[in-house]
Amino acid sequence: MAWRWRYEDANGGEVTEGVMPVDEFTSQADAESWLGENWRELLAASVEKVTLLEDDRVEYAGMSLREE
Repeated sequence: MAWRWRYEDANGGEVTEGVMPVDEFTSQADAESWLGENWRELLAASVEKVTLLEDDRVEYAGMSLREE
């Protein structure tokens, strides 16, 4: 199993320009921990939301990086 983040703009379109390379993680916890350490850099690269994928299965989608 491989876990990875899909980076999205405010409209849900995938952001690939100016973001970190797609990292794969061996567990959901590792992926979530990484996001907790890097969300500010993602926002600076115009990423507004993220979707967590396990292989091709969506674990959760459209999670905002903005503080509510």
